[in-house]
Amino acid sequence: MAEALHHRGSRHDKPLVKVNCAALPDNLLETELFGHVKGAFTGAISDKIGRFQRAHGGTIFLDEIGDISPMMQLRLLRVLQEKEFERVGDTAPIKVDVRVVAATNQDLLDKVKRGEFREDLYYRLKVVEAVMPPLRDRRDDIPLLANYFLQKFNAQFKKEIKGISADVQKIFMEHPWPGNVRELRHTLEHATILCHQNTITMAHLPGNFGELLDIKSLPQPGGRQAVLRALEETAWNKARAARILGISRRTIYRKIEEYKIA
Repeated sequence: MAEALHHRGSRHDKPLVKVNCAALPDNLLETELFGHVKGAFTGAISDKIGRFQRAHGGTIFLDEIGDISPMMQLRLLRVLQEKEFERVGDTAPIKVDVRVVAATNQDLLDKVKRGEFREDLYYRLKVVEAVMPPLRDRRDDIPLLANYFLQKFNAQFKKEIKGISADVQKIFMEHPWPGNVRELRHTLEHATILCHQNTITMAHLPGNFGELLDIKSLPQPGGRQAVLRALEETAWNKARAARILGISRRTIYRKIEEYKIA
């Protein structure tokens, strides 16, 4: 969404600079955002341009904004109010013109009420709010995203996978996706690495997906067709096939022998 806002806006020909605020401790985040001058601290052997300065004229995307400390909240508030900052170890203000896009998976208003997030910064950031619904609430996006990631990973891993099987499509549309788009992306990356044919099947998905196969769709649970299909979907992994069918591994071995499945 941040990229879409930038590339479709009037600043599309200027930089888009991204910062994961949760990934950096305070001292590193401060120098990443605002830069520093030579000698500002041990190891500062040269001047460093901060990301706000690099984003001048464009957009800076502050991800996980809810995780920044009170000190960083105060510094960020000043940038938003006065459109200027000082590099670490310097006193000369630097003027910047940037659009700030911030994101969080936390309830910032609740954090304000608990005294964990500055109220003035909250309202400075909350000029236009766009709520991203979870992937489970926009399931029509799943086939589009799956196709996009598949093309991306085909190019990355030099594969020629054409698509995903009907069972995988069904699982994707029913899975709650607690990890949202990241989970879908990582699932398809995992599957693309393991797949050496032109279609991704259940056998190529991470282990937990095998247990999600809707056994109601299997003909005559425990019958020959059900056992054969479960084995095919799991690349003949008998333990996973047994879990799908709701039977023990000993039972599936007995059924393979009984139905003369080879």
